[in-house]
Amino acid sequence: MQITRFGHAAVLVEAADTRVLIDPGGFSPDETFALEGLDAIVVTHQHPDHLDQGRWPGLLERNRDALLLCDPETASIVEAGDWTQNGDGVETVVGGITLRGVGAQHAVILPTIPRIGNVGVLLHAPGEPTMFHPGDSYETAPEGVDVLALPLSAPWAKLSETVDFAQRVGPKTLFPIHDRTISEAAYGIYWGQLTAHSGVEDARLLGQSDTTTA
Repeated sequence: MQITRFGHAAVLVEAADTRVLIDPGGFSPDETFALEGLDAIVVTHQHPDHLDQGRWPGLLERNRDALLLCDPETASIVEAGDWTQNGDGVETVVGGITLRGVGAQHAVILPTIPRIGNVGVLLHAPGEPTMFHPGDSYETAPEGVDVLALPLSAPWAKLSETVDFAQRVGPKTLFPIHDRTISEAAYGIYWGQLTAHSGVEDARLLGQSDTTTA
């Protein structure tokens, strides 16, 4: 399995001759939206840092045959594309990869802000590690995760919750996502505390994921 991080929450997973892009959002570079040959595009929820609707049509045009998978609320509001609805426990097979929906709701930002749908995704191929991208939620910790794409910073999260989530999931390794809200000067503090206290090693140091910070 090769995992390429394209900035913030956007992650490309390649395994079993199958290419799956997750959460091409507004904080991701233009290279994300120039990708071709995708078999599936998964969106965990509707927020613009997870789906940039301004640049989305160009990505769709380049990947007309890709399966489009998202939570029901996002499917109802995104005009471009023929979306398949994802949900907790729903399994979808794309090429050699099985995608399984995890969870149902976005984390609480403020009590006064209504919660929206959020469906994370587990990806697995025979003989390959299982990767989990939770979108914007620490609520559900599935079993059997080898590689965790870990949201590092958000208006809905604090570091103690991030560490707790990593420990509950218990992956073999992890790498950061959802991190464009951290300044370069402070990044080492967040990530250093997380790796020191979660007990989980950085995938980028183990050679298990090919990650970029573009």
